Amino acid sequence: MQRWLQWIVLLGTVLVSVNLSAQRIVAECTVEYKVQPDSGWTEKNGDNSQVPFNGVKRIYIKGNDLRTDMESQGFLQSMIYDKSNQLSVILRVIGTNKFITRLEGSDWQQELKKYDSIQVTYLNAYKTIIGYDCKSLALKLKDGSEYLIYYTTTIAPSVREFELAFKDVPGFVLQYIVKQNNRKVSYTASRISFSPVPASRFDIPSSGYRALKK
Repeated sequence: MQRWLQWIVLLGTVLVSVNLSAQRIVAECTVEYKVQPDSGWTEKNGDNSQVPFNGVKRIYIKGNDLRTDMESQGFLQSMIYDKSNQLSVILRVIGTNKFITRLEGSDWQQELKKYDSIQVTYLNAYKTIIGYDCKSLALKLKDGSEYLIYYTTTIAPSVREFELAFKDVPGFVLQYIVKQNNRKVSYTASRISFSPVPASRFDIPSSGYRALKK
């Protein structure tokens, strides 16, 4: 009888441990990232003078729907992604000009091929970002692009593809540094909200945009 009690206590301890370490899937959130390119990146100011790039990236997740907004002065690029139907739409607003590009079917499959055969290297670097303990890994794409990623395993997004390279990262990416063609850009989460995201955020405009091919 005493041995059975010991097993029950041990099993209960294991179950509690597993429960405490379980990863929570986040199906609704908004995350804002500060975008910091290397010193060579500039953009036009209102008076057409060149100023250092100062941008922000926001991601919105609701179930299987995803929207990303990359915004800087005079420029906004959004991607709306429907994971269930494998449909992606890119919206660009440059000054008063608006453009829309649709990626679906074979076009979307062609885009995904860029992220085949990613080399993953797990690293021993750690940091805390907006209150989450993060691990690190490095990715190398077949086009030579490199990512240094810090991610938390406490939570994970229901849609990981706010960057297609992140599809297999085992957590929520809170900082990443992209190096491509000798240029470097870092994205660092500055806040995360779990408040409901309006469904209208994922509406695809039916007019007002000029259609462009990828």
